[in-house]
Formats: sequence, C-alpha cells, structure tokens
Amino acid sequence: MDEIHDSPTGWVAKHIKQYVESDGAKGHQFHGAPTLLLTTTGRKSGLQRRTALIYGRDGDDYVIVASLGGSPTHPLWYLNLVDEPKVGVQVQADRFDAVARTATAEEKARLWPRMVEVWPAYEGYQNKTSREIPVVILSRR
Repeated sequence: MDEIHDSPTGWVAKHIKQYVESDGAKGHQFHGAPTLLLTTTGRKSGLQRRTALIYGRDGDDYVIVASLGGSPTHPLWYLNLVDEPKVGVQVQADRFDAVARTATAEEKARLWPRMVEVWPAYEGYQNKTSREIPVVILSRR
C-alpha cells in the first residue's frame, strides 16, 4: 500500500493520528458528531491523501459534506474524489474501499437536512458561500 499523507492542517492531523492509533476509539466522536477517515488519490500528485470528516448514514452508505467551512472553493479532497472516485474509508476499526459520488439534486434535497441535524453549522456554511456545497455518498466496494 502506498504511503498515506495526512492533512497538513495541524489539528486535523492530530485527530487522524489519534483515530488511527486507537482504531477510532479516540476521534470517532468530534464535538458530538461521528467522524470517518477518507483517503483520496491526489489528482495532481497521485499521492494518497487522508482527512477526517463528519458523516451521516443513508442505508449502507456513508454521507459526507464538502463544506470547507463555507469557503468559496471546494475542499481538495472533494476535487480529488471527483477525479478518482475510488477511495479508502475508515469508520472506527472498520477499514474498507468505497466509491464516492456527488449526490444528485434529488438525493441532496433528502440528505442535506439529515446532515444539518448531524452538524448544524452546515446550514451557516451554505449561507456564507455562493458555492453550492456538495453532498457526497460513499458506497462500500
């Protein structure tokens, strides 16, 4: 397996380290919300890039939000998975391969309120930006 490069953001890297070392016993809950680790392939570098993200569920699928705190640009991990939808996921001790895709407008209309329940700040992030914040569905491969 290729070397995985964790987020360069200090607090995120610390969160990931705790999550990996404890199989998610530490780090699965982040300020009351469940988190997973997502590994994408860098669209320019080809490197394996890992970040921690809040998630929800939709049946067997996992749902994440490409909010970047309401930034005017998409997060790099989102741009990576659009380019290469085969991703790695870790939820607590469960590590698996998944396929990522952006939710359709109909799916987003259904999933967005669920994700706002999980992390209410998403609503404020959407209000802060003119960018349409994508909802991403991760399906186990």
